[in-house]
Amino acid sequence: MIMMIFMRRAVLLMVLLLLPMATVAYIDAWTFDDPAQSDRYRALTEELRCPKCQNQTVAESNAPIANDLRAEVYRMLQAGQSNEQIVNFMLDRYGDFVLYKPRLSMGTLLLWFGPILFLFAGGVTLVMILRRNRQEVVAEGLSSNEKIRLKQLLEGHKPS
Repeated sequence: MIMMIFMRRAVLLMVLLLLPMATVAYIDAWTFDDPAQSDRYRALTEELRCPKCQNQTVAESNAPIANDLRAEVYRMLQAGQSNEQIVNFMLDRYGDFVLYKPRLSMGTLLLWFGPILFLFAGGVTLVMILRRNRQEVVAEGLSSNEKIRLKQLLEGHKPS
């Protein structure tokens, strides 16, 4: 009985100690001159990929580098730079990887058209296999004894 009370209190203490950690979150509190600038900020941070997280945009990530990139985008917007200038700055600094949707270029041709090529190659392979199987079935045919037996079975006679 005493052990149960002790265990309950220990669990309650652990929950109370860990609860504040679950509520800590970083929220950007950037102020913008107009709603259009805020929309540009949101669009840019959703277009850029977090270099650390790899599968999250800068807007979604809580990684320190994502916080730095959001701050840099904000600073550049406040400085009056265009979206293209901001994206080009990030590309120069981090390479094509920083774009969540990579641009079409010689380096990304396989990325963009690879799935179509694999689908086409798979379709061609499937057609070739089906044709080969059909040719094998036709080439085999039935022997004369098998033809007689088939004829008897189809007519309803018992084979002898």
